[in-house]
Amino acid sequence: MAHVIVVHELSNKSCIGMESPVQKVEAENDQLLVDRARLGDRHAFDLLVLKYQSRLLAVSTRLVPNQSDALDVLQDTFVKAFRSLHTFRGESAFYTWLYRIAVNTAKNHLASKSKEPKGISVDDDGAADLSLLHDLSAPDEEAGAEELQRAILHAIEQLPQDLKHALTLRELEGMSYDDIALAMSCPIGTVRSRIFRAREHVVQEIRHKFPGTFL
Repeated sequence: MAHVIVVHELSNKSCIGMESPVQKVEAENDQLLVDRARLGDRHAFDLLVLKYQSRLLAVSTRLVPNQSDALDVLQDTFVKAFRSLHTFRGESAFYTWLYRIAVNTAKNHLASKSKEPKGISVDDDGAADLSLLHDLSAPDEEAGAEELQRAILHAIEQLPQDLKHALTLRELEGMSYDDIALAMSCPIGTVRSRIFRAREHVVQEIRHKFPGTFL
């Protein structure tokens, strides 16, 4: 369903912070590759690049609309990550650590562009977020699905940046509340509040335009 992003979750407070067996194995594998890369094994780092480059490119593209610039951000992200491997302590998932580097790199890129005569303003992120739900297409047979999806996109675009960021990390990146808190450098309670407020805002907007969509 196209509106799945704004449906409220069932309460799962007891599961927050708990790591699934799959996540634990993945974290251990990443740490092994990081340790090998620290010892000079470039192949180990290449494996990490191959594992995460698609996800990070999607992040870069949302933040930096120009495809060529997004690829530059992606490359710079991995260069910075390789040079900073000694700072990774395993306190968060390796992807969360990479994500923060990617976001900071994208912000720096946009800041440098904004200083150019025809650069992109750091605040001009509307175009980047038009692709936020590109992978949430509704079934062809669902009447009005495309119109509903456009309305959801519009509602998300109107969110304050902190709410939009938190909602994107949770619903599209699939990150845990703990990892989002680390990525956004804020308490987990703040993360939960931002996601709740973001969903509430979007639901209200859609209810207004499409009465009866949400019970």
